[in-house]
Amino acid sequence: MTDLLEQDVGEGLSEKKSVEKVLAGAELAPAQSLWTTEASGSVQLRIDELCPEQPITVHQMFTNSVQKYGKLTALATKRGNEWEKVTFSEYYHLSRMAAKSFLKLGLERFHSVAILGFNSAEWFIAAVGTVFAGGIMTGIYTTNSPDACLFVANDSRANVIVVENQKQLEKILQVRDTLPHLKAIVQYSGSLKEKMPNLYSWEEFMGLGLEISDQELDEVISNQKANQCCVLIYTSGTTGSPKAVMLSHDNITWTAHHASKAGDIQSAEVRQEYLVSYLPLSHIAAQIYDLWTGIQWGEQVFFAQPDALKGSLVDTLREVNPTAHMGVPRVWEKIMEKIKEGISQCGYMKRKLVTWAMSVSLEANQRLTKDEEKSFLFTLADSLVLQKLRAELGFSSCVKFFSGAAPIGKETLQFFLGLNIRLYEAYGMSESSGPHFMSGPNVFRFSSCGKVVPGCRYKLVNIDADGIGEVCFWGRNVFMGFLNLQHKTKEALDEDGWLHSGDLGKVDEDGFLYITGRIKELIITAGGENVPPLPIEDAVKQELPIISNAMLIGDKRKFLSILLTLKCTINPETTEPTDILSLEAVEYCQRLGSRATKVSDIIGGKDKLVYQSIEEGIAKVNSKATSNAQRIQKWTILGKDFSIVGGELGPTMKLRRPVVLQKYHSEIQSFYRE
Repeated sequence: MTDLLEQDVGEGLSEKKSVEKVLAGAELAPAQSLWTTEASGSVQLRIDELCPEQPITVHQMFTNSVQKYGKLTALATKRGNEWEKVTFSEYYHLSRMAAKSFLKLGLERFHSVAILGFNSAEWFIAAVGTVFAGGIMTGIYTTNSPDACLFVANDSRANVIVVENQKQLEKILQVRDTLPHLKAIVQYSGSLKEKMPNLYSWEEFMGLGLEISDQELDEVISNQKANQCCVLIYTSGTTGSPKAVMLSHDNITWTAHHASKAGDIQSAEVRQEYLVSYLPLSHIAAQIYDLWTGIQWGEQVFFAQPDALKGSLVDTLREVNPTAHMGVPRVWEKIMEKIKEGISQCGYMKRKLVTWAMSVSLEANQRLTKDEEKSFLFTLADSLVLQKLRAELGFSSCVKFFSGAAPIGKETLQFFLGLNIRLYEAYGMSESSGPHFMSGPNVFRFSSCGKVVPGCRYKLVNIDADGIGEVCFWGRNVFMGFLNLQHKTKEALDEDGWLHSGDLGKVDEDGFLYITGRIKELIITAGGENVPPLPIEDAVKQELPIISNAMLIGDKRKFLSILLTLKCTINPETTEPTDILSLEAVEYCQRLGSRATKVSDIIGGKDKLVYQSIEEGIAKVNSKATSNAQRIQKWTILGKDFSIVGGELGPTMKLRRPVVLQKYHSEIQSFYRE
């Protein structure tokens, strides 16, 4: 026993020594605190025995990768019918060229380059080039209005704005005169419609830095420290103005290395991962997954077409056959709806076969052990039917499917298990550089966000009788602070440096996390009962497949009510929801004996059959309620589905509850009139 104790103490001391050694050897900028709100500030790193790795800058990470993967393809862009490819060595060289051009344009240390456009090789090169040049890289959502672009560019002190095309350029031209730090604009796609001072095409821009020497750039690079800021991520601002999350070199390089390992992403030395980049890079999820992890592990990134989410994504997936794929819940839901439509259009026998195969797969995947007979049936179902279905989606080589950025419904998870696809949920936030909890092939439990990323810590605080508490984070991935917002930074980080997520969750005996809702979204009824809305909304959608979105109302109210939208088709040009019901919704109506084909055929109580069916569905959900206060008393169907264009959904299709409350104020008020 004494020996064991001495061994523990000895190991503890040696771990402490190794941490001290790392800290002594690390070239860091002087820092007095774990947080800062200044762009030029530096922070203490959370290096401890769980994560004693040497901190490195983005440039160091890239040069390590060039040594290992230099000749491998890094980026692939479709031009016409050909994929134009760039190796890691070329990618590094192009990033240096971009850095020199930014310096030539007068990019100042710790000022930003804001990038406004769809995912592309130029986006990546501009991003890395910004960091190499000592600037801070900032993404702007392509859906932003000119005023929203102005806010980000102004707040981040953008010296240069890189835009995709004429459409995005026009937004910046509208606000250019109110941007005191702006020195130049670069357009990376399409030709310039007219010449203007300080406006450059991509080709012109890349040639600007030719007279800046390697020595000059290397000096700028060598002055960068791992505990300084290199990236700003603007939170999508569901309430108030967006906040700029400051991420350090260490946040980026440590997370790219460790979070991806938790998701079983392979190094190109073992097997090169292929992935398709299509989600907004101004969001942390796509940025850490596509851009930074791509450099860290030598992945080959293929860029989707700008109309990916309007329907072309599947074509790209079929062509590329990615080995790993990430989607936000709404993307997975859209794929599910598309497959369901396809199945319903099959002949009777084929439809029966697909339904049988999916039920076998779902059952087999939900059991931890498969008996022999089941195993044979499952193999048969998979090889006969499901493999072909996955191939049609472009997933014939895909072994890792991730979902993140918002909670995903159980119906969607179960549907994909029926295709023999496990959706691995990741959970984190911009303030934790992306994932803090990860699922993967070796860490999976149905409807859980997986386990804490190795090297990170978590704790639950203010735990209630059901074991649910606020999830708090600690690790090298925890952000530096909010730019220029000291009060908000102190709200997010407690005195000990723990990041408070604002999310409620519980952890099972094996360390798997389950998120139950957000503290801000928690409904507290007039009677004082706490009601998390997510499980109820989820149950309604699962019970009623005609429902697209459901939002529970009831904060400070006497009872719960719910706003519902119906599944409809989307205008491919504007991405606006139309009045035409989706095929799945039409079939739902037909089963009831209704002839409705439009949303307007149903709303306002016009279709008694559909209304009766929804009433029955809600009664079923209510019958499972844990208390009377958790029952839905009133509901209404809105005339239009929620969308990004309508403002009810954020850029990653997350429900913006405050916007919905404001927009549908009169409908909500009508529930509660005496």
